[in-house]
Amino acid sequence: MHPLSPIYCIVFHQSRRIAAGPVAEAARDAREQLGEHAAEAQVFDAESSKPIDIDWRGTAEEVAARLRIAPAEPVPAGRGRPKLGVVAREVTLLPRHWEWLGEQRGGASVTLRRLVEQARQADTGTTRRRAQESAHRFMTAMAGNAEGFEEALRALFAGDALRFAEHTASWPVDVREHARVLAMPALSAAVER
Repeated sequence: MHPLSPIYCIVFHQSRRIAAGPVAEAARDAREQLGEHAAEAQVFDAESSKPIDIDWRGTAEEVAARLRIAPAEPVPAGRGRPKLGVVAREVTLLPRHWEWLGEQRGGASVTLRRLVEQARQADTGTTRRRAQESAHRFMTAMAGNAEGFEEALRALFAGDALRFAEHTASWPVDVREHARVLAMPALSAAVER
């Protein structure tokens, strides 16, 4: 399996968004649209905004074929409840932790799942930081020389949605809109604090 196969990506050419989707399909679409100029495209992981390098040689279908998911090999049945998506893995805890878990209603597994869900819901700081980092990466790559770039970054890290919108208003439409989508979790998390 190709290491990029499950990645959803966004493809820009200059300041225009030209494709989005699983990396193989988005790369194929970009290659079809840009032809020999495909190497000028910038491909970003849609979640983290990390750049993705694509080998643009060959036809659009050849580019996509290099990035496609290989058919999955059947996995032997193991422990857990596969129909429910439950996967058994090893957890290492101290004896006092196991004792406490055993005393909880529903047992260790139910208690651990509940604790993980509570932690995920309370983890807005990490969500905000990831959104800031992703928006920062994308903005630096696509709007680093744009008017209002530094002020928009300051607004992003200050959690000021109004200033962010004001300083990105003059940017090319596709760049501005994608930057705002990436920044939204960081800006809305700041408002909720």
